[in-house]
Amino acid sequence: YNNNHQPPTYALNTKHHFSSSTSSSQSSKIYPDPKSAILASGLKSGDTLLSGGFGICGIPSGCIDAIADMGNDKINNLTVVSNNCGIDSWGNGIMLGNKQIKRMVSSYVGENAIFAEQYLNGELEVEFVPQGTLAEKLRAGGAGIPAFYTPTGYATWIQDGNSPIKYKPKSQQSTDKGADNISLKSKEKPTAKFTNKLTGPDGKDYVLEEAIIGEVA
Repeated sequence: YNNNHQPPTYALNTKHHFSSSTSSSQSSKIYPDPKSAILASGLKSGDTLLSGGFGICGIPSGCIDAIADMGNDKINNLTVVSNNCGIDSWGNGIMLGNKQIKRMVSSYVGENAIFAEQYLNGELEVEFVPQGTLAEKLRAGGAGIPAFYTPTGYATWIQDGNSPIKYKPKSQQSTDKGADNISLKSKEKPTAKFTNKLTGPDGKDYVLEEAIIGEVA
């Protein structure tokens, strides 16, 4: 609630809709309720949705509920970019339970049993990104920067292309020792070394990371 004790309004950022404080009916992107904001955003199946917050704190819970209420038949196959997926019954976990999410781009699983279950059973794609790198990917996307270098993740699965994104369906997984139950792995990322004109080589290896841009945020 604002200082005038009025009901909250909702602002949604998309490629075509940007939040605004103006009162002009032609340029305002402030909506009276989450459902109106989601409908105005044009969110559709297959879109990339950028969802803020940390765990279940500071999350767009009203908008998440509105998407969930629209149902799996109307909104599905989403790629959701968020620090994690909340918990089973709150936050992004609600959309996960509805089977509306195809891929999560996150820094960790958190305390969401449905997240872990769908991932390990081959129902959900998960792209793990170091937390700081994830924040910079989003910042770069918003600033029009296509990619950047970071030392984070060098010589790990993040860089060499062995991070499991999707497992085979549980019915096709083998319990044999050493069995390969992964159906999709991350791609190897380019690396580079840099030299500072004043101090010379810094001795570090850097990983090239591409920015993230979503249809709706």
